[in-house]
Amino acid sequence: MVNVMIRKARVIEVRYSSPHQLLVCEIVAAPPPIGAEPAVSFQPGDTCRAICYPDLIGYAGVGDTVQIEVSPLAKNLGTGGAAMVLANESRLPFDDLPNPGHLVKARYTPYQKIVLGADEPDSPFHSVLQAADSLQGLPVLVADIHSALPAIVAGFLQGRPDGKIGYIQTDGGALPLAFSRVVAELKAEGLLATTITCGQSFGGDYEAVSLPSALLIADLVADLDAVVVTQGPGNLGTDTRWGFSGIAGAEALRVAAALQGHPVAVLRMSSGDARPRHYGISHHTLTMLTWMELPPIDVVEPVFQADCPVEGPLADPDSSFAPLVASQMSLLSEHHRICPVETAGLYGALEDFPIKFSTMGRSLSEDPAAFLAAAVAGKYAAELLNKA
Repeated sequence: MVNVMIRKARVIEVRYSSPHQLLVCEIVAAPPPIGAEPAVSFQPGDTCRAICYPDLIGYAGVGDTVQIEVSPLAKNLGTGGAAMVLANESRLPFDDLPNPGHLVKARYTPYQKIVLGADEPDSPFHSVLQAADSLQGLPVLVADIHSALPAIVAGFLQGRPDGKIGYIQTDGGALPLAFSRVVAELKAEGLLATTITCGQSFGGDYEAVSLPSALLIADLVADLDAVVVTQGPGNLGTDTRWGFSGIAGAEALRVAAALQGHPVAVLRMSSGDARPRHYGISHHTLTMLTWMELPPIDVVEPVFQADCPVEGPLADPDSSFAPLVASQMSLLSEHHRICPVETAGLYGALEDFPIKFSTMGRSLSEDPAAFLAAAVAGKYAAELLNKA
């Protein structure tokens, strides 16, 4: 059985067009598939939002007839819960070939994208990367989920205002970089120096075949002071030990170490998640750092200060949060180097940061531990550079 729900729709509004298009569509009548039962949802006259990627589909305009895939809406998913435009029946996308490059992303799907990889022979950087084998101590901050990215950047820039920090998107979540509005906002504000997409992910300032290539591009081509590695939006979890897309963070830490970088683990922590498996330090982080036989690496521990003006577990001496985290950090200390970093001044810096913070629908005030834990990792990377 093919688990898709495709509808024909008319575009009635274009909400925005960067970094992707967000359309409001009205379902229109169309002949049902041969042998299909009548549709029970998303019927003619219903409206929904849909994402269109101009690089793949072309730009859509009001009045266009489009085909949209609505199963994420029917499943009521989180980050991935949006309809996607499959095709525009009113106009074709523009041609972007022939161009240099033969690196195919989203390979063997109807929407595969040919790009120029910085590491392939047609690239002007090929000769630089051909013999490259060392990151020369580059701080590589690895996070489980995409929502940690802006807080890491904020912490890094607080400690190193003139520093150049970039982002490598792996292919565990969204494949198009254009899905991330956070990345677009960081770039627009001049807070993120560059973006690199690797594996099946695409749309960065630089494209890379593999994660090792992406890391070497960050150091030798983009000349970054530090780089963040995480999947795109849309972390997938299953409430099992191994079934989560962020497990690929272990590979990123191992590769950074193998290439003589300075890997730094960013704790996924929460003081606001109602799920016990993610409260305190997430079981995703604990699995990644204790079961994957990593070499000893730096794990940044937030030392919470009293200047966080939010009611909740961080301010409650009787809360289970602090002893739970202490126990979890004790476990991590059996495998890695624990690097305590005080959060003093960081909450205010996060409040003043021009990018809105959100993780699983929770804001900075609703889950301060999540963003402070990410920010101290960025601050630690800045301290590494300041000591060099």
